[in-house]
Amino acid sequence: MFKLFYFCSFNRKKMTTVTEKIKMVCAGKNISAEDLAAGAGLTLDQVNRILEDERIPSLASIIKIARALGVRPGTFLDDSEELGPVVTRHTHSSPTVTFTSHLTDNHSHMDFASLAAKKAGRSMEPFLIDIKPVAGNESYSSHEGEEFLFVLEGDIVVHYGKERYELHKGDSIYYDSIVDHRVTAGDNATAKILGIVYAPA
Repeated sequence: MFKLFYFCSFNRKKMTTVTEKIKMVCAGKNISAEDLAAGAGLTLDQVNRILEDERIPSLASIIKIARALGVRPGTFLDDSEELGPVVTRHTHSSPTVTFTSHLTDNHSHMDFASLAAKKAGRSMEPFLIDIKPVAGNESYSSHEGEEFLFVLEGDIVVHYGKERYELHKGDSIYYDSIVDHRVTAGDNATAKILGIVYAPA
């Protein structure tokens, strides 16, 4: 999808924080791994590997888990929260979370940096995203909501249903994310995009 996306290395500490927050919400709602898997439409093995911090989850999986738990996806990315406006300066280095888009391994081609992690009660999730070129194995994603992507650097290819869209610097795309989709880097080079994800709670 979806530093924002901006350090190329996987931030294990940040991903562990996401995992711990999922566990905390499950414990607070007395939801077992089996219940979570059923509610999120994931396999028990997928959920266990995420909860045990063994596998980098996809953004779609995080959104499905959030819906199953009745919370915003941003709940797992939030730091301290502010009720008023949140300003993110270009000089500020936002912590990044890496999400996988692969079916068979833990390697990812997307690094997300949240631009609004401190905003309480938000309905949208704005990210800066680095999309790295990969050699196949990307899986399609689908979840309720909408997405808006704006290309800041490089080129990307958006596969949406049976359609294929090539986007270059300055181009943008807005789509319903319930339709199967995937986003990859074009021209075998890293691209940077602004991505805004809306996922109803």
